[in-house]
Amino acid sequence: MTSSTSTMKGGGMGAAPVIAEKVELRTWIAVAAGMLGAFMAILDIQITNSSLRDILGSLSATQEEGSWISTAYLCAEIVIIPLTALLTQVFGLRGYLMGTTALFLIFSTLCGTAWNLESMIAFRVLQGITGGALIPMAMTLVMTKLPPSKRAAGMGIFGLTATLAPAMGPTVGGYLSEIYGWPTIFYINWAPGLLLLFGVWWGLDRDKGQLKLLAEADWLGIALMAVGLGSLTIMLEEGNSKDWFDSNFILTFAALSVTGILGWAYTSFMSPKPFVNLRLYGQRNFLVATVLSGVIGMGLYGSSYLLPLYLGQIAGYTPMQIGEVIMWAGLPQLFIMPFAAILSSKVDNRILCGFGLTMFGISCMMNAYMDASTGYDQLFWSQIVRAAGQPFIMLTLSQFAMHGIAPKDTASASSLFNMTRNLGGSVGIAMLATTLTNREHFHSAIIGQSVSSFSAATQQRLDQLSAAFISNGIDPATAADKALGVIDRIVRREAFVMAYNDGFVIMAVFLFACVGALFFADKVKAPSGAGAGAH
Repeated sequence: MTSSTSTMKGGGMGAAPVIAEKVELRTWIAVAAGMLGAFMAILDIQITNSSLRDILGSLSATQEEGSWISTAYLCAEIVIIPLTALLTQVFGLRGYLMGTTALFLIFSTLCGTAWNLESMIAFRVLQGITGGALIPMAMTLVMTKLPPSKRAAGMGIFGLTATLAPAMGPTVGGYLSEIYGWPTIFYINWAPGLLLLFGVWWGLDRDKGQLKLLAEADWLGIALMAVGLGSLTIMLEEGNSKDWFDSNFILTFAALSVTGILGWAYTSFMSPKPFVNLRLYGQRNFLVATVLSGVIGMGLYGSSYLLPLYLGQIAGYTPMQIGEVIMWAGLPQLFIMPFAAILSSKVDNRILCGFGLTMFGISCMMNAYMDASTGYDQLFWSQIVRAAGQPFIMLTLSQFAMHGIAPKDTASASSLFNMTRNLGGSVGIAMLATTLTNREHFHSAIIGQSVSSFSAATQQRLDQLSAAFISNGIDPATAADKALGVIDRIVRREAFVMAYNDGFVIMAVFLFACVGALFFADKVKAPSGAGAGAH
């Protein structure tokens, strides 16, 4: 994989030897292919959001039923991620990566051909099971196939996939749906998928699997993990639409999630060979990194949830127009990430991560002053500020998470780190959906106290609207009703805008709070230059 050559620095007697670590082209191709897989899998979490209305219309499903299209994928993905370490050992890194990619492409195609809601949900579950594994495996490739001095570059690319994909999901989905129809958001996976298959086939050596590990696996722990994480995801995704704990449905899944997760933790600590090493949470750097990864997941997926929803509901944007706004949170990252990777080997990563979190928080605060006329021009700079900060966050958090992790625990650490980020995304979306509902009701009530029939300004506006309707040939009684309807819609619209602003303030508070939490981690710099070996 790598070769090392010694040279003499400066050519003088007694000069320190420098070890130049070289990485073969085929190894870089394999790592790049792994990143492509992670990008594709994360993109598919968000890609259906901007096309959901078209999908539901085609499948004759309601908005509430349609939420299961995203829930099914997220639920399957969150369950498979912790299993990736075990399955990689069972089938071998090369075999499992190629096999799960091939199946992901098949199930993506079936999603595009779904004939009703039930078939779509089934295919999305299968797509999530195969796609979820691609996310932690990309990080594992960086840690196992690249020497320490090259890992900053590898982690930089991984960080780019983790932050760019949620931002680009609505953009890609919006463009494809509007130009070619919604099935193409699934068929498009074939382009990167075939490149991934070729890159892994050419770049990785064939390795033997260990099928016997299936017989020795902690199947009780696996079952408890699947029940716990799956139930937690369903509870978070469906909670707001079902009034949370007023619903027996939510209470049932809450009980299952607590039972499953506690049971998984117990069996994992008691088992001599757990399928994923939960003891890694006992390492301070890893614990801080994973907690912050969860909060970043809230921010990444939360902002990718709030802004498209606002632009569609309040501004009346089409999916393509929404994509043109959101893309500015993604494209600049391509140019910023190389500088972030270079700085990560020279500057304390806590400072870089703190800078990224602050910029992300500022961008949320910039979005917290929207009104009903806010659109592309007003949102452009907040997206640029967000793009300027995000590359510094995921790159440095990945460094923190993997700092001091033993080689045998690399796959477990990668799985847990990525699982936490996805869970954070589910928590963030659930929290923001509930915030929108509650704060809209609150602001409607407050505005309603001023906009009443006893207010002279309100009565004057009603008279003007009624007169306008009457001038168009509408009878006075109907005109008065229509005038009231107009006022009611304006009040609700303004209440929703205020609720969206509140959502961005909440995200900003969480992100700013994380800056202080960073300094519970040890000082870390990415290994750089020749001879960089140990963390």
